[in-house]
Amino acid sequence: MDQQSIILRSAKPIFDEGLMYARYLDEAAEGFFRFMLGRRVADIIAAAYTQPDHEFSYQNVTFAEHEEVIVGMASGYTAEQHRRFSEQPLKQAAGNRALRMRVVRVLCAPLWRILNTLADGDFYLQAIAVDKELRGAGVGSTLIGSIEDRARATGSTRLSLDVSAKNEGARRLYERRGMTVESGWPKLFFIPRLFVRMAKVL
Repeated sequence: MDQQSIILRSAKPIFDEGLMYARYLDEAAEGFFRFMLGRRVADIIAAAYTQPDHEFSYQNVTFAEHEEVIVGMASGYTAEQHRRFSEQPLKQAAGNRALRMRVVRVLCAPLWRILNTLADGDFYLQAIAVDKELRGAGVGSTLIGSIEDRARATGSTRLSLDVSAKNEGARRLYERRGMTVESGWPKLFFIPRLFVRMAKVL
């Protein structure tokens, strides 16, 4: 695919686009959001997506299109934004699933604590995903390039992300973009790493 045929655009606060975002987000997180929110995960995240000023908002999302069809997504925000974000839109959208969400968050509390270790000046790449049939065609690199541009425009000095330790394909892509592993979790030497944080100076 010619990379010039990939069009990037900002997301819109439209429920149907929220469904696309939800699918890509859960795919990037290897099913974690389905585990946290259950079978209505797409509807819940899509409803929250249409609201501003939280980590799952359309404001943080860039879509990649090919021939006017969405083929990929990247989302991210600054460390400062992350500290200001409200959880209320997702809780409201979850409704009676909010209890399940709270239980999962308690069980996975270390993951949330790690998110809160974002350094001042970091721009956090929350998620990136590309349709399976177009992987390796340059869509992912184009999306990361756009995230780096957004990060610089906010005055951020680093790009950071967390990725599954076993996702070697994604790690190779990030390494080609100049990112290096700076830490892993869990830190206990006798337990295999589940994910790593990667970063690069912008």
